[in-house]
Amino acid sequence: MTAFVTGLLLVTSVVIAIDLTSTGPAVRLFPLLIFLPAIVSGLGTVRQTVIASVWVVLVEVAIIQFLGGTPDDSLLATSFTALFGTLSVAGCRYRVRREEEVHRLRSAAAALQRLIVRPLPLRTADVIVNGLYQPVEEDAMVGGDMYEVAVSQMGTRVLIADVQGKGLPAIGTALAVLGSFREAAYREDTLTGLVAALENSVVRQNTFAAQTGEPERLVTALALDFGTGTLVETVNCGHIAPYVIAGGQARQVNLGDPAVPLGLDSLTETPRSEAMFAFPPGATLLLCTDGVTEARSPDGDFYPLEERLREWAAVPPPEPLAQTLAADLREFTKSTPRDDIAILTITRTAPARPRTRRDRTSRGDLTV
Repeated sequence: MTAFVTGLLLVTSVVIAIDLTSTGPAVRLFPLLIFLPAIVSGLGTVRQTVIASVWVVLVEVAIIQFLGGTPDDSLLATSFTALFGTLSVAGCRYRVRREEEVHRLRSAAAALQRLIVRPLPLRTADVIVNGLYQPVEEDAMVGGDMYEVAVSQMGTRVLIADVQGKGLPAIGTALAVLGSFREAAYREDTLTGLVAALENSVVRQNTFAAQTGEPERLVTALALDFGTGTLVETVNCGHIAPYVIAGGQARQVNLGDPAVPLGLDSLTETPRSEAMFAFPPGATLLLCTDGVTEARSPDGDFYPLEERLREWAAVPPPEPLAQTLAADLREFTKSTPRDDIAILTITRTAPARPRTRRDRTSRGDLTV
């Protein structure tokens, strides 16, 4: 409040001083003070706007009296100044209510975000998962990309997925997939069984969408199981294959031809199958969504992800890999992202060893 009062007095003093010393009786500047409440209404509180409005009315009346104005002049100036001040107060009240509404919506969005994606990093008995999550809209907190980590008796299971489309319908599909993953990761002994549960959740969601007039959506997904020694078991449903960084080198894992995305299994006779690849101790696994691989430079070139990973594998960057990748992506595109971005980096917490069934039934909880 002290700074506000000081600013109010300073602006008033400057305008009056210039008016009385420089412009002369032909041109008066003090009527411009009528705009001062409007400026305060855009930056300050309702109370400050009321104070500024009353202050300007008093100043205007005092100056008119000092200059020898008639009562009619004083009444006219006071009326216009009071009217403009009243409108400024009303505008300020509207702005404050809108800001409070936006704050409530952002709080609700933050709660929704915590339901969709966990804060990183995450640590389990098998791996440490780090990374970042960045929706395409600057002020949005949730998008169609998602990830999840679940600790089951079979090992640590990780999901990264991308829902087709944007907006609340896409978020609804994301919630359906995540809820199914969180439940099936503990129930299903096989990764293909887990993915079948995810497929059913997308089909059910699409059935509901069709009944309400919403378009059906497909979901690209990559499910991984880190409970089999130095090997990682995975099922790829049309998603980007992971990258392994180890020994100063980086390469994209060859998982063969990907299966169809979630929601399209009824259109193919080829069942989804599991694949395995080596993930030795000391290696880093990078997972991402197409917001990274399909990002383009101003010239139309795609982001060279594998080339960048090779450079950083040879000379590790000082910042965490996901943050380094996001910063380099912004520099490459010279613009804000046009698609949601999810990046996960996974490292082992300890040298991997084959697990027996007894090992798998006595696992620690996932921690943040």
